[in-house]
Amino acid sequence: MEPRKLNLSKVRIRPVKQRLGEASGAMLSRFSVTFFRLTLQYGLFLLTACTSKTASTTNPKAPKEVTTVTKMDIQSEKFLSTVHVPVSIGLADLERQINQQVNGLIYEDNSLTDNDNDQFMTKVWKREPILLSVPNENGPDSLFHFRVPLRIWAKAGVKVLGFMQYQETEFALDLNFVTRFALGTDWRVSTTTTAEGYNWINKPKLKIAGFEIPVTSLVARQIDKNLGTITRKLDEQVRDKIDLKTPVLNAWNVVRQPYLLSEKYRTWLLVVPRRILMKPFEVRNRTIYSTIGLEGYTLTQTGPKPDVKPATSLPDLSLATTVPNDFRIQLLSEVPYTEATRLASEQFVGKSYDFRDGAYQITITDIDLYPNNNNLIIKAGLTGSIKGDIYLRGVPYYDPQTRTISLRDLTYDLDTRNVLYRTASWLLQGSFARMMEKQLTIPVGDQLDEATKALQARLTNNPIVKGVILNGKIDHVTPEQVYLTAQSLLAVVNAGGKVNVEVNGL
Repeated sequence: MEPRKLNLSKVRIRPVKQRLGEASGAMLSRFSVTFFRLTLQYGLFLLTACTSKTASTTNPKAPKEVTTVTKMDIQSEKFLSTVHVPVSIGLADLERQINQQVNGLIYEDNSLTDNDNDQFMTKVWKREPILLSVPNENGPDSLFHFRVPLRIWAKAGVKVLGFMQYQETEFALDLNFVTRFALGTDWRVSTTTTAEGYNWINKPKLKIAGFEIPVTSLVARQIDKNLGTITRKLDEQVRDKIDLKTPVLNAWNVVRQPYLLSEKYRTWLLVVPRRILMKPFEVRNRTIYSTIGLEGYTLTQTGPKPDVKPATSLPDLSLATTVPNDFRIQLLSEVPYTEATRLASEQFVGKSYDFRDGAYQITITDIDLYPNNNNLIIKAGLTGSIKGDIYLRGVPYYDPQTRTISLRDLTYDLDTRNVLYRTASWLLQGSFARMMEKQLTIPVGDQLDEATKALQARLTNNPIVKGVILNGKIDHVTPEQVYLTAQSLLAVVNAGGKVNVEVNGL
């Protein structure tokens, strides 16, 4: 079998060098494309990584601005306090007042036939000033001795030879009484008077048919018979004419009037009536002592003078062995959010902070403060390793040590926390929030000092009206709470002490 012959004319022969060059070019082309793609992907990866580290953007949802309390709500908070009205009446003053009230005709009997046809008429006048003494000069007592000098006119009928003869006479005597004073819950002064005999100054005499007839025994019997009536008349005079309710009502209305504590802050003190207490009388060195306690709720208001209408009646009187002497006044230090934001901006805006040994850095660009119920929201604008706004919340309180409004429990708002967890977890370590909690303070001590100083000045020997002097001493200031209203932060402290209202001539 002959071998097949090749038809070389149909075979295309290329040089070996050319074929190797083409194969090498194809491989180079595929490698170049692959390398370019890998380079582009790595570059994009580096760009993305770099961008995420230096300029992560945060845009959490802002907490709502919400308040549940108004300034009027805070100012309407009431504190039970007692204003002392010390009462001291010298026996000489009491004598003067009694003599002013008991004058002229005290008693009269204009019928000869009353009292079982006694044939006796009489009229009794006060002859000289009534004199007062106290059996127990040092101790609690309401028992008083009175000597009442009287001039008496009498007309008596005497039978002479079977005929009734009538004659008139005048004489003088001093009646002695023991009286116990009492004061009812309705402010009515009452007395219980008992006769303790009498002393003749001059005795009565009658002349009938030219003869002088001693009728001392007759008149004496009639006086003894009518002493009960006389004492009742004296008690009626005291009950009807001695008015304690009116001066106490006047003092009560003086205390109820709005009292300007601070002209600068237009702060007014108000006392809302509740009840009136009074201690029993105590006599020392011919002076009667007692204490009236005007108990009520104190509150403060700012702005124009509140309109308080005068009271027309008094609360019932409560007799007590002791009268509390504590008095509390609410003082407010108000910081508008605009002012608080300005102070916070001075502290933080433009400051830069490093994290994780300088791997990350932020700068605070702006600060805003606003309320969210009982929390103060801090909106902080940031630039640097993170860009955008974050929100923190904390509870404001008054720190008596630094005399500032400070924050406790400052933490990131929930939505801010969620966003930072995804984009900048390094900021959640807590050092930033703790730093802001420690450094964000709003000074209010000077404002409270000024209010306390002005209050003390107003409570020192201050004549409210003629004859009424206000005296008091603030001996402690206790922080209460910081409230968030729609316009401002209100730091509330309670000033406590004692307040007296001296009413001259009560």
